[in-house]
Amino acid sequence: MRTRLRRLPERGSHDWDVISAILDEALVCHVGFPGDGGAPVVIPTAHVRVGSMLYLHGAPASRMLRTVGSGVDVCVVATVLDGLVLARSLFHHSFNYRSVVAFGRAVEVVDLEEKRRALMGFAEHVLRGRSAEARQPSAGELKATRVLALRLDEASAKVRTGPPLDDAEDVALPIWAGVVPVGLGIGTVVAETPSLPLPASVRGAECDVRFGGRVFDAASSVENAG
Repeated sequence: MRTRLRRLPERGSHDWDVISAILDEALVCHVGFPGDGGAPVVIPTAHVRVGSMLYLHGAPASRMLRTVGSGVDVCVVATVLDGLVLARSLFHHSFNYRSVVAFGRAVEVVDLEEKRRALMGFAEHVLRGRSAEARQPSAGELKATRVLALRLDEASAKVRTGPPLDDAEDVALPIWAGVVPVGLGIGTVVAETPSLPLPASVRGAECDVRFGGRVFDAASSVENAG
C-alpha cells in the first residue's frame, strides 16, 4: 500500500475530511512523474479538487501534462505550512504543517462540460466567487487547454501540530523555545482597472482560510456560480 505511513505514523490520517480540506487550502501542488529516460521529475503547478477528483491543467504542449496523461504512475503532493517550531535543541527544530500525498494515474478530460467545470473550479480555488465575475472560457479556449483528472483513491495526509518536543534534559536550558505561526497574508491590491470597484471575490479574500478565515469546497462554489 503506497499510502501506508511508516515514518511517525501517529501524524498520519486517511480521513477524507482531513485530506480534502488540505487539498482545498493549498494553492500549489507538486507533481512527480518519470521524465526522459525514466529520471524522476517534480513540477509545481496549480490544482483543484472537485469531489473525489483532483484536476491539473495547462497548455497541450506541456511536457508534464503530456507525460502524466499518458497513463504513467504519478505522485502528487500538497503542503500547507502553519508554523516554525523552534526547540531548545537544533535536533528538535521542526515545522507545523499539513500535507497530502496522492498516487494514481491521471486521465485526460475530453468532455467539454467537465473541462469547463474544472476550469471554473481553478478560479474558485484561487478566490471564492471569482468564476462568476470573469468571462467564461470560450470554445476555443477549452480546446486549447489540457485538463487531467486524478481520482483520489490512494491518498493520505500527514499533520504536525503543537509545541517543540524537546528532550527532558533540555527543558531547563535557558533557551527560548516556541512556535512562530506562518500563513499567507493579504497584501496591498494592485488594480489593473483602478476605475472599477474591487470585486466581491477580492474583498472576501480575507475570509479565506488561507488568510485566517474559512474553508470552501470548489465543487459547491462552481455549482452555486452556475
